[in-house]
Order: sequence, then structure tokens, then C-alpha cells
Amino acid sequence: MSSRPHGDMLRNTPGHDALVLTRRFEAPPELVFSLWSDPSHVQAWWHPDGYATPVYEMDFRVGGRFRYCISDGARQGWAHGEYRVIDFPNRIVMTFRWDSGDPVHDRETLITLTFEPDGEAATRMTFRQEPFHSEAARQSHGQGWSQVLDSFGRFLSSRSTT
Repeated sequence: MSSRPHGDMLRNTPGHDALVLTRRFEAPPELVFSLWSDPSHVQAWWHPDGYATPVYEMDFRVGGRFRYCISDGARQGWAHGEYRVIDFPNRIVMTFRWDSGDPVHDRETLITLTFEPDGEAATRMTFRQEPFHSEAARQSHGQGWSQVLDSFGRFLSSRSTT
């Protein structure tokens, strides 16, 4: 159940900037989707390289919220959001906002995840986040989310070997 980057890009779209990351996972959409919807699973993989997720709280329903902390041992980063659309096993739409105390950094964005069958037992997952207030913010999120998706891929692969 491997993950490999497939078409990661920072895409300019009319009127705003969007980050679009695509991955192919060797698992059916139902399984990939389910690993985004259970807080015990999400807590295991929701972090960039060098970080852990000591706290992940989730109320996975439309209108429900999530809140989490990532930590590298010396620093912590908190963020939260709300689920807007949950369409099993096709799509999740949620807001995302950092809790750093910096109003520019903490602007709300919208994340849309789509899960599409790719062959008999694989999933093409597209991650889209928008809008960004600057190119630097989009680049930073692109690096972080790419690492989070890599972590998800490793978690998915480890489940197939246990």
C-alpha cells in the first residue's frame, strides 16, 4: 500500500491561489477515506517530518470540529477546523486555521479532499487548500502537507504488513 507523489503542484487559479497535491495509494477509497475519519488513526500520521501529534480531537460529522497539536519536542503548533462536507467514500471538505496568535498566519483556508478509484484496488487522492494570502504561505503549506501525506502513506503501508 504505497504512496507516491503524483502531480503535486502549486496551482494559480483565477482570483486566488490554491495548493493541489495528488497521491496514489494502493488501497481502495473506502479504506483511505476511513483513515481520515478516525481520530486514533489520524493522530498516528497527521504530522510533518520531525514532528509528532500528541493531541488530535475530532468530531467527524458535518458541522463537527477538529483540533490538534503537532510538536517537535521543543515547539508546538495548534490548529483547528470544521467539517463542511462528508461524502463517504468520495470527499471531505473542511476549514483549516492555525492558532499561532498571528492574524495573518492564522487566516482560515478551505481544504477539499477527493478520493477516486484508480484501478481495481487503488485510490487517487487529491488534496486542495485555498486561498492563501501569499506565495510564501502557499509554499510553506505545500511542504508541510506533502510531508503529512507521505506520513499517511507510510501509515497505510504499515497497516498492510501487520
